[in-house]
Amino acid sequence: MSGPQPPSPGRPVVQLGLVGQGIGASLTPAMQEREGRWNGLDLHYRLLDAEQLGVTAADLPQLLLWARRLGYAGLNVTHPFKQAVVPLLDEVSPDAADLGAVNTVVFRDGRALGHNTDWSGYGRAFSAALPDAVHDRAVLVGAGGAGSAVGYALLHGGSEHVAVVDSDRERAAACAARLADRFGSGRVSATTDLRGALAGASGVVNATPLGMHGHPGASVPVDLLREDLWVCDVVYFPLETELVAAARARGCRVLPGGGMAVHQAVGAFELFTGLAADAGRVEQHFLELTGARRPTSTATPTAAPAAS
Repeated sequence: MSGPQPPSPGRPVVQLGLVGQGIGASLTPAMQEREGRWNGLDLHYRLLDAEQLGVTAADLPQLLLWARRLGYAGLNVTHPFKQAVVPLLDEVSPDAADLGAVNTVVFRDGRALGHNTDWSGYGRAFSAALPDAVHDRAVLVGAGGAGSAVGYALLHGGSEHVAVVDSDRERAAACAARLADRFGSGRVSATTDLRGALAGASGVVNATPLGMHGHPGASVPVDLLREDLWVCDVVYFPLETELVAAARARGCRVLPGGGMAVHQAVGAFELFTGLAADAGRVEQHFLELTGARRPTSTATPTAAPAAS
């Protein structure tokens, strides 16, 4: 197999960007640009950091107009603009409408189309790493944007029930209510009893910032981790969070946060370009960028092999 091709004046040019706050450490530009080269594109991906540009939610209409006039094929959108961008778009996919959040905006035929690849990215990573667990009862710790996306993915994939836990009771209730509107009240609930929820579940997902660089700790106490639990984390800086390390030591099957990061990028690339991305290749590039020594999706030998 030949490697990615160098830029060439004869190759299609694709201009993309990421709009968000404090995004200087994002790995998305490198992943998107490399996959673009593999697919014969002269792809350029720019960070549009709200902190550096002095942009607020009130400026989003002008930013979208500016990007379209400059010929951008689309934009990724992250915190704190995923909800604010929704009413500014010409069309929003049904799943993004369900979640009330967009992370991928595609400019096509003079229109701005909104999608959400956060939930689908997690769903792809989860079903590939833990295919036997897709129907399990699960506990979701964290009811913010990432938590809502994870909950949507779990329920869409067939989870019997998802219990939402958050330090903010109102946020947990709001997340559960939004998911219940789409998947039914019998399949999702909000609770403050983490121990009780875990007792009746087969797995748990951390969708809080705990474990991220600068946010030490774990959202699930070590004494609540059982060997028969599967444990997922959406944090990928670092990949080996305190929760992941503790769960691995307990013998749990684990899914670090890199899988979600990789697959949401794959989904966005395909929406932007109309071309198929190679998830394995994007994952390998992600591992190189993070200096990781193990795959982003890991499990004990009892787990089924990842889908190709």
